[in-house]
Amino acid sequence: MKGIKLGDYNHLTVVKEVDFGLYLDGGDEGEILLPARYVPKGCRPGDELDVFIYLDQDERPVATTERPLAKVGDFACLQVAWVNEYGAFLDWGLMKDLFCPFREQKRRMTKGSRYVVYVTIDEESYRMMATAKVERYFSTEPPQYQHGDEVDLLVWQKTELGFKVIIDNSYPGLVYENQVFRHITTGDRLKGYIDIVRPDGKIDVTLQPTGRRMTEEFSETLLNYLHENNGRCPLGDKSPAELIADTFKVSKKTFKKAIGDLYKRRLITISDDGIRLV
Repeated sequence: MKGIKLGDYNHLTVVKEVDFGLYLDGGDEGEILLPARYVPKGCRPGDELDVFIYLDQDERPVATTERPLAKVGDFACLQVAWVNEYGAFLDWGLMKDLFCPFREQKRRMTKGSRYVVYVTIDEESYRMMATAKVERYFSTEPPQYQHGDEVDLLVWQKTELGFKVIIDNSYPGLVYENQVFRHITTGDRLKGYIDIVRPDGKIDVTLQPTGRRMTEEFSETLLNYLHENNGRCPLGDKSPAELIADTFKVSKKTFKKAIGDLYKRRLITISDDGIRLV
């Protein structure tokens, strides 16, 4: 849509005021209505607004100051509001729901369920739509990540190996089951850390900082725990990994490294019944 970005945020000027809202300068698209319910208090012609542009029930561009859960080019986990004979309609935070036709569903979507989708524009109808066939929209550029880089993750789906995730709204990745020390589910948005970028471009991710950074961060966490628990922790380097994970949400390897770090700094003593502050 020339002149404005459909399904995205636009910085537009108010050109006139009417009883039912404001009209904004949409360039080649002409004037675009901002309904009265979305008009900021005191706004008048000549003011500039950041608005989201989408299509109303009559397929005309309309503006809103509301912020949807996703825009065109985004991956998101959205809930199905209702279904008809043409497809599913997803709640994305605006008055008009986002359509996902049956042909863009991997399996029939059901009302109330949540699905990871990609928001795009249908080339034939030029309408905004969602698709669950997200693999088609991952970046084809070679990933430039380095080991330890912090990234944003969207949890995509559970697999036998762990959890598939979408990295920085661009790349698919995998968090292995043995790297997960807390409950996560499809749709969660998390911070993650690059572990390995393989020669074929596949990316392994962890939910904890890697290497020395992880040890340093958890050392401080463990130190705070000791200060808050009378200087004592009943867990030690011989404690079961499951118990360590339940208590601190880290691996036994990380826990043992942190103990070693604190011991070298002469901040703790180690005994058969756990560790203590010096």
